[in-house]
Parts: sequence; structure tokens; C-alpha cells
Amino acid sequence: MRGRVNIIFSLFFVASVIVVGRLISLQIIEGDNYKAWAQGLHANHQNALSGRGEIFLEDDKPLVVNIEQSLVFINSKVIEDLSGAIATLSNILNIEQDVIFEKIESNSSYVVLKENLNQEEVNQINQLDLYGIFVNTKIERYYPYEKLLSPVIGFLGAENKGQYGLEEFYEESLKAKDGIIQDKKGSNLFLTIDYNIQFQAESLLEEAEKNLGIKGGEIIVVEPNSGRILAMASLLNFDPNHYEEYALDQNLSVFSNKSTQALFEPGSVFKAITMASAIEENKITPETTYEDSGCLEIDDYPVCNYKQRIYEGEVTMTNVLEKSINTGAVFAQQELGGDLFLEYIEKFGLLEATEIDLQETYSSNENLKSQIEVNLATASFGQGIVITPIQLIKAYSAIANGGYLVTPYLVEKIIDSNDNVSYPHQKNIEQARQVISTKTSSQVVSMLVSVIENGFGKSAQVPGYFVGGKTGTSQVSYGSLGVNRAGYSDETIQSFIGFAPAFNPEFLILVKLDNPETNTAEYSALPIFQELAEYIIRQRQIPLDYE
Repeated sequence: MRGRVNIIFSLFFVASVIVVGRLISLQIIEGDNYKAWAQGLHANHQNALSGRGEIFLEDDKPLVVNIEQSLVFINSKVIEDLSGAIATLSNILNIEQDVIFEKIESNSSYVVLKENLNQEEVNQINQLDLYGIFVNTKIERYYPYEKLLSPVIGFLGAENKGQYGLEEFYEESLKAKDGIIQDKKGSNLFLTIDYNIQFQAESLLEEAEKNLGIKGGEIIVVEPNSGRILAMASLLNFDPNHYEEYALDQNLSVFSNKSTQALFEPGSVFKAITMASAIEENKITPETTYEDSGCLEIDDYPVCNYKQRIYEGEVTMTNVLEKSINTGAVFAQQELGGDLFLEYIEKFGLLEATEIDLQETYSSNENLKSQIEVNLATASFGQGIVITPIQLIKAYSAIANGGYLVTPYLVEKIIDSNDNVSYPHQKNIEQARQVISTKTSSQVVSMLVSVIENGFGKSAQVPGYFVGGKTGTSQVSYGSLGVNRAGYSDETIQSFIGFAPAFNPEFLILVKLDNPETNTAEYSALPIFQELAEYIIRQRQIPLDYE
């Protein structure tokens, strides 16, 4: 009898040892492992992000920051009363019990139940002191202004690498050195962007979508003497905090920056570049005249003015810009000649990257290099040549600033982890090449002021200030719309580029609108320019040119 009792006792003892050992393994040894593993899933991501540089606007407003978030996870394998724990968590987290059960159905040792906990939720979970339920923290990349400036910013991808925009372009500066070490964090970027001007520009594009039915559009504001970009607005934005939603929709084109990556035919805004080139080579003056016939026949193709208008009598080159006369631009191009015309297209930076601190594209415009006469003729007034908005900004800045081709840029200064400050574009002006003389610049500026005073640009006037500028309306080719067909569609791109105060410009604005419900830019882009120009003048308290 005693032997049987001893055997039973021995079996019970062995079973107890096994159970206790398993509990020790789960709760002490493996429990620590589970906890370490769960925390480790976030460790590299958290440390890399906590060390990543942040991005600020011109007035030090935080544009891209790293913030700490709390989350709760559960290890269902080590919880004794799983049903009771889930019921409790359901009340605290305001999540249905069925949802929690679904999350842990896989029997995973680590399941995140909820992220971005508020402080009350954190306190209640900690007070439970339930083994197997942990509160952790993680660092997230946060974009407080959501869609504002998003094509310029880009986002931080799932692999902790910047994608698109500044996040990608400045990846080496922003990323934490060695990936995880806090005291070797990345550098902070301080931008040239003025929040108020940026907000105003984006608001004007949203209004244009409602009132003009535009399909897309961009507004760029720059200081033409330095290249500092004050605003770079796009109608097609996204929220970098939720970039995955846009990626899932396969709408990846929304991530690209149309200001630097979308080619377009600029239309009549290009006429000022043609005039500047011919004046620089002493082929014409602002007072040079020609006889307008309304249409020209070049290589058996008709090249005509808008609606085939004919301007009677002697027409000056200044009149050509005032009335936006296509045949007058062709006259100036032909006086200049094909070789020199192409040379100045290249000098104005229209066949190369601008070297802005963003991803960009450009066209070599091979169709012009063969010097087919009709191609050169239409290019003189901005059809048959493709450029990006930022290339146009760079070229016009040279016209406005005395002839210097300054590089547009977005990052004013970079401050590293040791508080060393660098200004990557400090020598921007010193290194700029002069493409036209100060005299030519002054003459073309006067012509562009006359466009506003006497031509089709009257509605761009700002009382008390001289404004220079030019409208452009170009047809959109079928090829640009993805249609396999030669020629041009009925869609248009309407733009206006102008600057003020014209003879000592503090800002230059490009307004580009995709297919607005108006015939020409005079009624679409130009009023938007005028409203934004008035806003900037008031905001920056720019002194009057005249009473």
C-alpha cells in the first residue's frame, strides 16, 4: 500500500516539476524573450526614426517631425484567463471583443491590438498589471500640415528610407548615422518656403478647381535674384501620414512633383525668351518693326496668330509681346537664325536640369536640333518645345534679375547633430552664369511691363507697383494625353509668369493651369497671379514704386 502511495506521490511530484518548469519557462525565461522580441520588432525602426533629421519651414515652423506614440500588444500564449483579459481590454480600448479575438487567432506570440494610445488608455492598461499585455512606445514620422507641400516633401517609406521629394533627395543628410545611434542623429533641414505664401497658393489652386474646372495646376513663387523658392504649390496633393492609401490605389503619379517632373509646351510665355535672345545678339530692338500678315507658310505648314488675327501697319517687337503675336515671334527667331536660337535655348538652361534640390526631369528637345524651319518657328512662341515649370522659372529669373541664371533651391540651411550650420546654396549668385547682358535684361523687362500697362496683361496690375509679365496659352498634344495620334487636342495649358516690383523684383510667380474652362490665360491664370502678387506685397510690406 505504502509503495503504491509513494509511486503516486512521485508521479505527482514529477508532474508538478514539469508544470512549474513550464510556467517558469513561459513567465520568466521565455516571457523575457517574448517581451524582448516584441520590443525588438520596433527597436531598429524606433531608434532610426528618433535619430532622423527633421524639416522646418522658413520661419522655423515644423514641417516634418518625429513623434512618440504608444501602442499595446498582447502575447496570448502566456495569459491564463484570456477571455477575461480580452473583455477588460475591449472596454479600455473601445474595441469589440470579436475584433480582438480575430487579431490573435493566428496564436501569434505578439499581436498589436491598438496604436496611438491616449494617456488614459496607457494608464488603465498599466494599472491592470496583467502578464502578457505590454505597452510600448514607437517613434513615427509625422507631417503636421498633412497635404500641404506634400509633393515637395515626399514621405518616409516602410524601410525607413525617404521616398520622393526632400525626404529622398536629402536622405543622406536626414538619416541617422549608423542607423540607430541617438547621438549620431541626422541633420535638420530649414527651407526657403514661406508658409503663408504656400498656403495662399494652394488655396488659389483649390478655388481654380471649383471655379475654372482645372484638371491640375502648379504655382511657383521664387526670389529671382537668389533662386530662393517661397512657394511650390500643386493641385494634386496627398497626405504623407497615410501614403499607403495612395500607393494601394496605384495612383503613384500623385507622389511626383509636377513643378520639376512634368514636361509641357509653355506657349506664348516663351516669346520673351525669343525676344531676349534676338536683342542680345543685336538682331532686333524693342522698336524693330515688321509687317504682320496673320499667317505665314513655312515648309508648307500654316503658322498663324491666335484666331488668325491680323495686326495692321507696322508692328514693333514690344507690340508683339503686348498683343502676343505669333508671327512677330517667328520674325524675331528668323532674324536670330536657327543656330543662335538653339544656342540661347541651351544658354537659358532649357535643355538641361536646373540642379534644384529635388528630383527633376528635362527634355533635350531633339526635334529642334535638326533645325527644321517650321519646328523652330513654332518653338519661338512656345509650341513644339517642352520644358518643366521650374526650367521656365529659372529662365525668367535671368530676364528679371539682370541676366544671371541662378539655381532655384528649397533648403536654406542644414544643421547637423553637432549644431554645425551649412548653407548649401550660399554661393548661388556668385556661381551663376550671365546669359544676357544687364542692358538686354532691362530692355526686355520694360517690354514685359508694357504688356501689363498696354497689352493683354492689364488685369495683372497692382496699384502703386510696376509689374512685368506674359501670358501663355498652349494646346496640349494628343501624345501628352496618352492618345496615339498626331497633332493637338482641344485641351489647353494656360499660364502667366510675372514679377514685381518689375525694375527691382522681390518675387516672381508662375501660375500654370491644366485645361481651365476659359479660352486664354488672360481670364484664368492672370487674375490668380494678381491676387497672389497683391497678397505677397502686403505680407512683405514691399515699398511702393509710385503713388
